Amino acid sequence: MNRNLGLALGAFCLSGCVVTTDARGPLHYESQAVDRDASGRVRVNLNMGAGDLKVSSGTQKLLQAYFNYNVPGLKPDVRYSTAGGVGDLTVEQPSKHTHIGNMKYEWDLRLSDRVPLDIHVNFGAGQAQLDLGSLDLRGVEIDMGVGELQMDLRGNPKHDYNVRISGGVGEATVRLPENVGVDAQASGGIGDISVRGLRKQGDRWLNDAYNAPGVKIHVDVQGGIGSIHLIAE
Repeated sequence: MNRNLGLALGAFCLSGCVVTTDARGPLHYESQAVDRDASGRVRVNLNMGAGDLKVSSGTQKLLQAYFNYNVPGLKPDVRYSTAGGVGDLTVEQPSKHTHIGNMKYEWDLRLSDRVPLDIHVNFGAGQAQLDLGSLDLRGVEIDMGVGELQMDLRGNPKHDYNVRISGGVGEATVRLPENVGVDAQASGGIGDISVRGLRKQGDRWLNDAYNAPGVKIHVDVQGGIGSIHLIAE
């Protein structure tokens, strides 16, 4: 995380977050789990100020989470509630105080592939690796600040869904399935854009499967990302 320190400090100051350098403690290893219930759909909210975030499938529960951190005050907060057949799952850094420097802060989150999910990630600084293609996605929203995003959506979705990525400073790579119709567009203060497996049509990029019947994925990248890589394979 040191390579992003200067940019992170500027980004957090602009966002109103308080940057502190509290004393580090021993490394904590912790796991938490949330069982699946009868909810027909779950909204997943992941809020991390700074650190390393991994999200994937691979659990029989709704959530199986593994945390590593060396600042006691940054123990992640996991909450779940349900109403009207819709669940709300939140995992977040416990306050707006963001700790920079010799910090160890890692989340490894495994989500169920048996429940329709709307995923919203609010990610401040660091590295995020989101392997989401095996999940039953109904929508994905990513708000990123400083750092690097690797998102893999390759899989066999059974429903259309939208992906929105908005950023501050950083780099995003999005891998898309070639056998599913893809419609992508980028607007705002985007830096370099590289595209593979998609063709330009007006202000959009489409793959060969887009005009065939079947599931469609719409990707919208908005402003502020230093570079974006869209790869359909």
